Amino acid sequence: MFGILRPCRHRLSPTLRTSWMAHLCGLCLALRDDHGHLARTVTNYDGLVVSALVEAQSPSVGGRRVAGPCPLRGMRPAPVAEGAGARLAAAVSLVLASAKMRDHVDDGDGAFRRAPVAGVARRVATRWAAQGAATGERIGFSTAVLLDAVGRQGELESGLVAGSSVLLATEPTETATAAAFAHTAVLTGRPGNAAPLAEAGRMFGRVAHLLDAVEDRDTDAETGAWNPLTATGTGLAEARRLCDDAVLGVRLALREAEFDDQKLVHALLVHELDAAVHRTFGHLEASQQPGHVPLTPTSPKHRHGPNDPQGPKWGKRRSTIPGCGVALVLCCTCQYCCADPYHDPWTGEPKSGWCTNCDCGGCDCCNCDGCCCDGCCCDCN
Repeated sequence: MFGILRPCRHRLSPTLRTSWMAHLCGLCLALRDDHGHLARTVTNYDGLVVSALVEAQSPSVGGRRVAGPCPLRGMRPAPVAEGAGARLAAAVSLVLASAKMRDHVDDGDGAFRRAPVAGVARRVATRWAAQGAATGERIGFSTAVLLDAVGRQGELESGLVAGSSVLLATEPTETATAAAFAHTAVLTGRPGNAAPLAEAGRMFGRVAHLLDAVEDRDTDAETGAWNPLTATGTGLAEARRLCDDAVLGVRLALREAEFDDQKLVHALLVHELDAAVHRTFGHLEASQQPGHVPLTPTSPKHRHGPNDPQGPKWGKRRSTIPGCGVALVLCCTCQYCCADPYHDPWTGEPKSGWCTNCDCGGCDCCNCDGCCCDGCCCDCN
């Protein structure tokens, strides 16, 4: 799973977290049911926003069902979203994942440089694009607008030079996300929402593209890969300004739309989007501070381990082979990902699964003027 929106249990109330998981699992199961297990690999945190938007505008569209136990939920049953919203999210996720894979093949990134891997990847990308188009057709959404936007990306990039606006590079992503967001208004019979949601989608796409460029900037410089910030000479300060402006644009656009229940949408597209910007640029700013010490097992700020005289004791350590056996069980049952907590295979130390980890340090409340996020301590109406 991937995406810039990574809400944690400290920033979402139990009710909103359950709803968020319902859309995430709904997207995953929609991919599985319509296109097979391989398609589930394109499940992503950002794609579920489309499903949440459909439900927010009309809870009667789609709905929820109870899904059986799943390893990714710690073998627990749970309510999951279904219907047009989940299918739209699936269609968008498949087409964009197809485009991303083709881009890796064309650029010869990593393992994609090998002809056998590239050949398989092309076939998978072609299949995903066709599957996404088929799903979109069933709900009246033409994925051609997504494919056209992605198709123009390479041509646009080749024409950018130092001094060009970086927004020329983000335009295809903005167009694609605007189309997906706007179609949620079509599915729910709210034509008046199409324009503001298209604007929200456009700004969301801008942030997503810029944050991806910021995170990849150093790696791209090392490998010689193309990066929109480097190519246009856009500094981090300007990229941050553009992201902050776009986050504000999303918030203002959402105010123009009508919702039956906007709590989850607001939490994701206002608070979590803002958190994503702070997370991406905050890490860079911290790493550039003089005297910055990376967090390592020997760092004073690292959580005390069982061999640290100042830390807690976790009991008898397992040897290598038994520890590897337990680690295999934890991996196969997805406890590394989802358990809260699981116990370290060798030390017995309780740890939170990757999906439950966060970087918020607890709830610091929100920066808005009021409260509409169920259980949140602020109000953004």
